[in-house]
Amino acid sequence: MVQQNLGKLDRVLRFLLAFWWLGPWAPVYSAAWAQWLVLIVGWIALIESFVGWCPAHSLFGINNKSQ
Repeated sequence: MVQQNLGKLDRVLRFLLAFWWLGPWAPVYSAAWAQWLVLIVGWIALIESFVGWCPAHSLFGINNKSQ
């Protein structure tokens, strides 16, 4: 298992983003690729909010777990 690198506020904000983008309030675009992008980013944010780990944070050496 990976070590968590997301703080509480970061996890809450990612959950709220996922809730917004995966719910009925999601932005609607005419381009299909943009709709898919919103869906993918929403799911990634939801998973990261529950797991508490972000691969981009690990890549750049960011750890705000204590915040």
